[in-house]
Amino acid sequence: MELRQLIYFIEVAKREHMTEAAEALHVAQSAISRQIANLEAELEVDLFIRDGRNVRLTRVGEVFLEHAERAVHAIHYAKRVVKEHTDPERGMIHIGFTSSLASLILPTLISAFRKKYPHIKFQLNQASHNELEKRLVLGEINLALLGPVPTKKERIKGTILFQEKIVALLPEAHPLANEKAVSLDQLRKDVFVLYPEGYVLRKMVTDACKQLGFKPEVSFEGQDIDTIKGLVSAGLGISLIPEITIANDMPKGIAIVDLKNPNVRRTVGMITPAERELLPAEKLFYHFAIDFFSRLERFQYQNLSI
Repeated sequence: MELRQLIYFIEVAKREHMTEAAEALHVAQSAISRQIANLEAELEVDLFIRDGRNVRLTRVGEVFLEHAERAVHAIHYAKRVVKEHTDPERGMIHIGFTSSLASLILPTLISAFRKKYPHIKFQLNQASHNELEKRLVLGEINLALLGPVPTKKERIKGTILFQEKIVALLPEAHPLANEKAVSLDQLRKDVFVLYPEGYVLRKMVTDACKQLGFKPEVSFEGQDIDTIKGLVSAGLGISLIPEITIANDMPKGIAIVDLKNPNVRRTVGMITPAERELLPAEKLFYHFAIDFFSRLERFQYQNLSI
């Protein structure tokens, strides 16, 4: 079994079309077909159901795909380890992040890190909370910034960097827009603008509402925080969002109000593989992030104490 065969197999499985896979890999279709036939002969199973040039995975093929992806990622990972061990300060960091951390936390952290390690490069991958966990387990990434931080996943290690509160976002014309703080119960009759089902921030809001005995009526859904802000600004509903997301890029016509009863908070931090070592450059970033937010927290505490 060759690495080339696995790469061909994964591409065909992804596209479900021999010709398209060949074009994506810049090789002849006959080469793709021949290598997959050799792979099936070696495994003594059919990996695909053929329908002309279209194909789809058999059940055995679906099982093999998961392991093939892990194998290919492991080989690429090993190549990066060897390369970065010669000079960890010139490596590449593949990091995932959620949209709620895109406008402030991630740029601030990377900017500070690059001042100390200017030759390390980054490849950024934005995705949902659940998708980042999946990519980490598969080996596509080794680091991700997200919130809340999972702490009870077998194959994932969670590291908390800080905690933040969840605040209410109201249109300026809302009757409670001038209040310093509101109870979630006071908002039960409002319509909500939330992330789609399956997003962790959506679940945090619905769980908080459930504590008070109601299910929020959702008028609109947005997959990124800027969309949600814009919909609230237009008066199409209210929302509950992490405090860090209000630091910049706030449209006009929005009131930000603290939330009480319940006091909803989330952890923010990093996830890393529980079963794999970080690459040298990734280790530098991981420990830098921990130290960065630890110093920031001490600074904030000292200012509050003055």
